Amino acid sequence: MMMTTKVSRQRLSNQVYDILKEMIADYRFSPGARINVEQIAKEVGASRTPVWEAVHRLIQEGLLENIPNRGVFMVALRPEKAIELYEVRNALEGLAAGLAAVNIDAKTLKKMKRSLEEQMKVVEAGDLVAYSQLDYEFHALVYEASRNKTLKEMLEEVKSKMRPIGMHITPVLADLYQDHVDLLDSLERHDAHGAEVAFTRHNSRMIELIEKSVGSDTWKGAHENTDKK
Repeated sequence: MMMTTKVSRQRLSNQVYDILKEMIADYRFSPGARINVEQIAKEVGASRTPVWEAVHRLIQEGLLENIPNRGVFMVALRPEKAIELYEVRNALEGLAAGLAAVNIDAKTLKKMKRSLEEQMKVVEAGDLVAYSQLDYEFHALVYEASRNKTLKEMLEEVKSKMRPIGMHITPVLADLYQDHVDLLDSLERHDAHGAEVAFTRHNSRMIELIEKSVGSDTWKGAHENTDKK
């Protein structure tokens, strides 16, 4: 009986962990924002124990941090760390783009075209959260099309670590969208070099923006005393 209880609690902890990861993926919490653990427990209908177990896992993964006498916060990456992650992502995505250009199928190309249509709408509306979600999904399609499971897993891990990046991308939003258009064009033509160039330009644009943002209000500060509902 005790073993069954332990297994059940572990399953609940894993479920809460998955829910919190999904919340982070959906940009529920801004980088530097305080996480109301008690509110999360009520929202998911769980006791504090499995929620804290899930929180501690996310702390170990570097997505959350527990500051004594202040609470749990979404990590806000420093610009230097963000650039490191983009440099790694740039190399891996270039490889993924080249492989995808060779292996991509008509079904995936169709999904990417639909995504671009939605991206154009949110870019025109200036909806950064919606764009970030569509951007994540668009890149994931390229990873899948590479047909390299190890590469896909590595990229997903890097992108997960990049969730706490807090930066206003409005100045380059239209350019980022155009990079996606160019990438899709290269993939449709099965042009591996063109696809790699489009992805490299895309990431280089972000690295340049981060470098320019240091010391300005473009880079969001850490530990804003807010709770996003």
